[in-house]
Amino acid sequence: MKKALFVTLISFFLLPQFTMAQGCIETTSDEGVQVIGFIQPQYQYSFLGEDLYGKSLNESSFYFNRARLGVTGSIPYDFSYYVIFEFSPTLNGGKNVAPPLLLDAFISYNRFAPYAKVAMGQFKSPFGLEALTACHKLNTINRSMAVTQLGALYRDMGVMVSGGTGKLSVFGSKTENLLGYNLALMNGSGINQWDADNMKDVVARVTLHPVDFLTLGASYRRGERLPTATGVEKNDISKRLGFDAELKFDKFLVQGEFVKGEDIGSYTTGGGCGGDVEVHEGSLTRNGFFVQGMYTTPWNLQPIVRIEEFLVPQGNDPNMWNGNIFEGLWGDSQDEVQSIVTFGANYFFNEWTRLQVNYLYKAEKGTLTEIDNDALLIQLQVVF
Repeated sequence: MKKALFVTLISFFLLPQFTMAQGCIETTSDEGVQVIGFIQPQYQYSFLGEDLYGKSLNESSFYFNRARLGVTGSIPYDFSYYVIFEFSPTLNGGKNVAPPLLLDAFISYNRFAPYAKVAMGQFKSPFGLEALTACHKLNTINRSMAVTQLGALYRDMGVMVSGGTGKLSVFGSKTENLLGYNLALMNGSGINQWDADNMKDVVARVTLHPVDFLTLGASYRRGERLPTATGVEKNDISKRLGFDAELKFDKFLVQGEFVKGEDIGSYTTGGGCGGDVEVHEGSLTRNGFFVQGMYTTPWNLQPIVRIEEFLVPQGNDPNMWNGNIFEGLWGDSQDEVQSIVTFGANYFFNEWTRLQVNYLYKAEKGTLTEIDNDALLIQLQVVF
């Protein structure tokens, strides 16, 4: 009985929940303030080969991947709040982070939950499966390249309406939240930034949960910016389109996601959970995907394998809406292709404590030159 209860707790700890918190830590009290947070001390060994003189270029370091502290709670009768800060000076392995960094801070109106909730403040853009999975519930230590590079982790200021069908039986279906939705209007300027151009981004996501073991999702984002290049009158345009699926059967879990991005006038790299966003002049179409599978054993050990690719297609139409939307997905000799296969294992000491070990086998294809850049990551996490 205890083993069954523990497996149930692990399943709850791992799987993304349909929550207004957008991948945040859920409140457990009806009233008052609840202190929340988690810490992720981590070790990384990077296999970088040797220099021209045969000297090893490998690097290793202990650091905090994340260290977060915040508060959440409910206010009678229909409001809740959520505020969390990042305190790690080496967030996601970065070396120039200046904590504390305000990540999420929003107020929610829940009178009509679960059918409709309204939130206003700073939160993650409601885009994609992996981006909306809380950092302390990720199945691998790092998110995929496609999700990180194409801005699905874009924290921003705005207002959002979200909800679902709840326990209503729609078309005879008996699954909870057969249909779910998120619709947000956001500044489009990024985390902790004033809107510099008065133009807003629109972000939308819908999910379909037709049977207990399957959830399908689709996301879209569109925004405009003042032109980056001098002497240009037309605004820069950014578009993102994503599809995802999650298949859960007994102790097996399989997830996959595809993201495509089109940037006209300028494009960004970097970002994520408070990371620096770099703006580059020029137009670019990019896409990527990941597929991962895992199995929860009776010994609290969960092996996992993930395959992912991130591509900058060179020969396809720069307009993402022309032709096949999956054009250039697998890449060819003229494309810039980055590939990572992650071999990992998660061990759960209890509901709050987890050890993750990941080996990242990286490869460069197409026009990119193969380099030594594999990595071993070991992370211990405590949630409170």
